[in-house]
Amino acid sequence: MCRRFYLDTSIWMDFYEDRRGYNHEPLGDYAWKLLALIKAKRFKLVVSDLLMKELEIHYSVEKIRGMMALFSDVIEKVISTEKERKEAIKIAKEKQLPFGDALHAIIAKDNNLVLVTRDRHFRALEEICKHYRPEELI
Repeated sequence: MCRRFYLDTSIWMDFYEDRRGYNHEPLGDYAWKLLALIKAKRFKLVVSDLLMKELEIHYSVEKIRGMMALFSDVIEKVISTEKERKEAIKIAKEKQLPFGDALHAIIAKDNNLVLVTRDRHFRALEEICKHYRPEELI
């Protein structure tokens, strides 16, 4: 069975900007190594409409295409449903979390994806979808 991964916006930004953490952790390297592993093993890299909208806040469409070009052969696209968006609104209000984080967790759950993030908000969403940091998967 093919493993399918869903990287949240911050992981893509770590990769693209080669970012470092507060304690100088090589976040960009971790993201790159995970992306390289996914490509090498021919796993799927799932990209949602929400992820694209969030990336477009920070980058042009051309830069996003360039960022993902190397992985185009393993990318699979999904579109969030109205049901998922309504569920995310409810959960975000209940838990006082960003709507986008709730929707990312729901998309990952509904599509049986391995959610990759380092965002602390996802700790409150563990009952919806377990999440991992890139360094835990490489």
